Amino acid sequence: MRETKKQPTILISTAYLPPIEYFLRILNADKVIIEHEETYSKQTFRNRCEIYSANGKLALIIPVIRTFGNHTKIRDIKIDYSVKWQQEHWRAIVSAYNHSPFFQYFRDVFEPFFEQKYVFLLDFNSKLLDSVLTLISDPKEICHTRTYYKILPEDALDLRSCISPKVKPTIQLPVYKQVFGAKFGFLPNLSIVDLLFNAGPETAEKLSN
Repeated sequence: MRETKKQPTILISTAYLPPIEYFLRILNADKVIIEHEETYSKQTFRNRCEIYSANGKLALIIPVIRTFGNHTKIRDIKIDYSVKWQQEHWRAIVSAYNHSPFFQYFRDVFEPFFEQKYVFLLDFNSKLLDSVLTLISDPKEICHTRTYYKILPEDALDLRSCISPKVKPTIQLPVYKQVFGAKFGFLPNLSIVDLLFNAGPETAEKLSN
């Protein structure tokens, strides 16, 4: 059964251009806390997003530096610029969405993030998140952890491991027209940019519905 209940507090991990589910969870929460003290996990949305390319679903992954190896906390994860991932990611986004209805409308918001260099992944993700929340008219205050919580208060929902490329969403996701939908069909829960570039000003309404 799909979840509809509004959640007072959620604890989520940082994410790179997060999937639509991530924003649905934020919009349905009174308080949002982002985890800063967890140990970094690979193959998650923390440094990965998924877009709809001409060849189907495409994962864009930010290379990172784990300063303390496998025990590096997410707040200490640095972005690796030894490879030109910014150029590659932006080129992929332009190729995928250049013909979408609202790409030019939002282009100036996102392009600077692929030109400016941020040292830490958390800072990069946080700035991107703030920009998207502004675009969807939900300038919600985001808190962050100062210690790692194994057990949360009863009124809080732990989503640190739930919003993942390997976990199927348990909430109702919006359906909308996608650029390559006629070729591959509808692909749900892609990065929020897929919804923004295709739905434009209707994005907030589709998330609300």
